Amino acid sequence: MAHLHITAWVIAFILLFIASSMYQRGSQKPGKILHMIVRLDYLLILYSGGSLFGEYFNFGLSGEVIIKVLAGIWTIVSIEMILVKNSKEKSAKSWWIQFVIAAIIAIALGFGRLPLGILP
Repeated sequence: MAHLHITAWVIAFILLFIASSMYQRGSQKPGKILHMIVRLDYLLILYSGGSLFGEYFNFGLSGEVIIKVLAGIWTIVSIEMILVKNSKEKSAKSWWIQFVIAAIIAIALGFGRLPLGILP
């Protein structure tokens, strides 16, 4: 399940950058289509993340798992807000900063600290 989760958020990150650049270039319709695809990808991220969260109960639930879940949800919210702000042609700088911080926290916990990551 970890591979599905990683694939889903990598796709979300790639689509975030493409949709954001579409909105900034003024291509509203392609940007909106990619925005909707990112929203569908959220469902895959939430499903696979929820499954991983359930598997952590076998290892014992720790505070790091809760922080990772919150950082992951924070990342999804910041992705959505970046795309919404870009679609309305408003500044999304604060959301970009939040996105980077939340993504670093979630990735560091997922790969470095928690036992279900793909790294040894």
